[in-house]
Amino acid sequence: MVGLQPPDVPPTTVVKFLGAGAAACFADLLTFPLDTAKVRLQIQGESPGAQSVQYRGVLGTILTMVRTEGPRSPYSGLVAGLHRQMSFASIRIGLYDSVKEFYTPKGADRTWPNITRNAIVNCAEMVTYDIIKEKLLDSRLFTDNFPCHFVSAFGAGFCATVVASPVDVVKTRYMNAPPGRYRSPLHCMLKTVAREGPTAFYKGFVPSFLRLGAWNVMMFVTYEQLKRALMKVQVLRESPF
Repeated sequence: MVGLQPPDVPPTTVVKFLGAGAAACFADLLTFPLDTAKVRLQIQGESPGAQSVQYRGVLGTILTMVRTEGPRSPYSGLVAGLHRQMSFASIRIGLYDSVKEFYTPKGADRTWPNITRNAIVNCAEMVTYDIIKEKLLDSRLFTDNFPCHFVSAFGAGFCATVVASPVDVVKTRYMNAPPGRYRSPLHCMLKTVAREGPTAFYKGFVPSFLRLGAWNVMMFVTYEQLKRALMKVQVLRESPF
């Protein structure tokens, strides 16, 4: 079977915290150009009269950026992204199990927390991954190993993209717009619908899904393996033999 087997001892909070941060940084490093391409596609067409580079598709966007802005352009902002993942992902992913166990009474199947706008992606990723993984294990079609983690992470990435894409498009346009173009995120949303129709909220969906799907697969698979590896090291250090 591919990957390390589940340890006999559950991973500690510290192990989950460090493992989540390292796994998130690894996933971010490999998928960052997809996120850059997604942002470029999302803001394209926002100003019909503006003279700007026209991007077509994920690969076309990346190649155009490299040709016009240099080979490092797809990784612009990577350092800040890694800092964010090491701090933010360590908490939201590393502490998820501990928080869930704390708030879930014994015998309950799950807790459905109330989410805010800023937690849509986090909730979609974590809860969907948790539910899919649980169902796959209950079906006995998978064991708690690489194939189960891969399928669960892929499904979580797709669900998170579908749910969060409209919010992500509005956020990207609102934050990148010049002062005075939009009075509020709601105004940005209404102007986008009036000018481009509701399908504008799914501009850049393919690169967004490729980025989020690939990020989730790399992050969750790496995270599960890091947890097990770190726990094996800890068990060996504490063993008297």
